[in-house]
Amino acid sequence: MKIKITTVLIVILVAISTSVSAQSKADKIVGYYLTLDEDTKAEKSQVQIYKHTNGKYYGKVVWLKEPNKDGKPKVDDQNPDAKLKNRPIMNLELLKGFTYNADDNEWSDGTIYNPTGGKTYNCYMNFESANSLKIRGFIGASWMGLGKTAIWTKEPALRK
Repeated sequence: MKIKITTVLIVILVAISTSVSAQSKADKIVGYYLTLDEDTKAEKSQVQIYKHTNGKYYGKVVWLKEPNKDGKPKVDDQNPDAKLKNRPIMNLELLKGFTYNADDNEWSDGTIYNPTGGKTYNCYMNFESANSLKIRGFIGASWMGLGKTAIWTKEPALRK
């Protein structure tokens, strides 16, 4: 009887540690990321990726190199929805609904919004190195090759 209880306890502990390990890998994406202007490669913004209460990952703009345009805070003026054209870029949610896929070691099934063009794309993300997050936005299926890739650099803290 003691052997059976010991075996059950070992199985439970292994299952818990495996679950905790997968969760810590999934949460690796949580943090602050510097984005660059795709043309000039200059610093553009900082995005905070966080885990929502629904267990999925989201990201919002928390810092802008140039927060104002014509003396006023930048707004989502390229959005095709007229009701959303005046919403501020600061705190705008760009990344929505990502889940971690442990088999592929990537975050997928989410979308990315590009306020420069006012469009939303399917998206997946994975780390190229410890601090380089590859973001791939695409139309249709990812294998079709219709998309754009950006590299965001993980930073230790919120910029001021």
